[in-house]
Amino acid sequence: MLELRLDHLCDLTVERAVNMIAAARSLSLPIIATCRDSNEGGVNDYPADLRLAVLLESIVAGVDFVDCEFDNFAGETKEQIKKVLRVNPGCRLILSAHNFKGTFPDINQLYDNIHSSCPDAIPKLVYTAKHINDCFPAIDLLRNRRSDAIVLCMGNAGMMMRLLSGKFGGFLSFASLDPENATAPGQITIDDMIGLYRWRSINSDTLVYGVIGSPVGHSISPAVFNACFDKDGINAVYLPLLVDGQSEQFDEFLHNIISRHRQGDTDFGGFSVTIPHKANALEYAERKGQMVEPLAINIGAANTIRIGLNGSISLYNTDYAGAIDALADAIGVSRHGLHSLTVAVIGAGGAGRAIVAGLVDVGAKVTIYNRTLQKAIALADEFGCKYAPAESIDSLTAQVIVNCTSIGMYPNTDASPVPAKCLKPAMTVFDTVYNPLQTMLLTQAKAAGANVVSGDEMFVRQAMAQYKIFTGQTANENIMRKTVLAKLGK
Repeated sequence: MLELRLDHLCDLTVERAVNMIAAARSLSLPIIATCRDSNEGGVNDYPADLRLAVLLESIVAGVDFVDCEFDNFAGETKEQIKKVLRVNPGCRLILSAHNFKGTFPDINQLYDNIHSSCPDAIPKLVYTAKHINDCFPAIDLLRNRRSDAIVLCMGNAGMMMRLLSGKFGGFLSFASLDPENATAPGQITIDDMIGLYRWRSINSDTLVYGVIGSPVGHSISPAVFNACFDKDGINAVYLPLLVDGQSEQFDEFLHNIISRHRQGDTDFGGFSVTIPHKANALEYAERKGQMVEPLAINIGAANTIRIGLNGSISLYNTDYAGAIDALADAIGVSRHGLHSLTVAVIGAGGAGRAIVAGLVDVGAKVTIYNRTLQKAIALADEFGCKYAPAESIDSLTAQVIVNCTSIGMYPNTDASPVPAKCLKPAMTVFDTVYNPLQTMLLTQAKAAGANVVSGDEMFVRQAMAQYKIFTGQTANENIMRKTVLAKLGK
């Protein structure tokens, strides 16, 4: 359907609004007429009597829905709208409430108030999620609604609610025609809604997966996994899940997911985990006595969470095999052919731990470089290898360089963790960053004549392993590679 935001019209008159409605009706789409109060996001501050007149004439002009702010639905306004609706039964009333600053003090009470005021109306409650954990009251309200309802969250942290509204029984969600013309913070384009996230195939039985991290806007995982779900006919969707903060916020997010799972709502099937939560995931599972594969324990980080019966979780690390196999293939040896190679690993985070563990396991001679030297020392002590401060990268002479930091990742594509002067023809340079595909580090390494390995190789291999864990099926490698290269513009 099409929403006409009549408050956007300059020099608004009833006649201009009716003319726009007449033009829109030629599209044969259901129409929502909205003339928003500036207190709730209206673009032009038109007087209340003009906005009411526009809404009333919109009903007469044949729109399918008319949206009135609940705060304004009282007294004469309420009586006039109800009167016109009685003689135009083809139009339904939406009573809306918006909070652009945060959550509602009591969203359930607000819903009850709207429903009591006009039981035939569709309550529309839209608030700003400052953190993804703010979305769960909206999910619960939709689950327990007594009739049609629109419940959405604004902002990047609220994207989950916009995409999953249909799954949880929301009457509708909103999308913009393009990024520049969104009418609320965090709106997704209609192309992404329908194409990337497969909106039309989402229903109450759809199983939800996603990538947990901060940031996640750059991630190509949603495109890759959703393409495979589509190819395999699996009723599932994969979302970017922006979980800001550290362990406390991560723990709260998983608790929100698992507690609802145990209540019988089997909505989420599992997650990929990226920066900065790989160690947080492992610590959470260990505190809760959940299953963690031995490899992930040895590495000290997990990048995959699978949710099972009754909200149980199991954790894995697929970075290990993905990275080691990608590196070995690029050099033209087996895993054990990496034995005795000197390797400089830059970064001591989750990906760094996995790669260090893998390299040490096959007998490579590893030196860890990290901006925070203490983290490099701790990781080196744990795996019996060397360490060095980040400042000494200028003098490294390793046969292999592996970047495990986010330096060079979109949008900061002009950065490199290694000075160009350090790159030599005899080296193999592996960058785990995959967006962009050709990072500054790889561009400079190529120019120096070095052998290069891009992050898409590791990404595809570890993603295939995750897909198997999530679905029990083998991912279509051709679809994965094709989607990765298409998203990264190769």
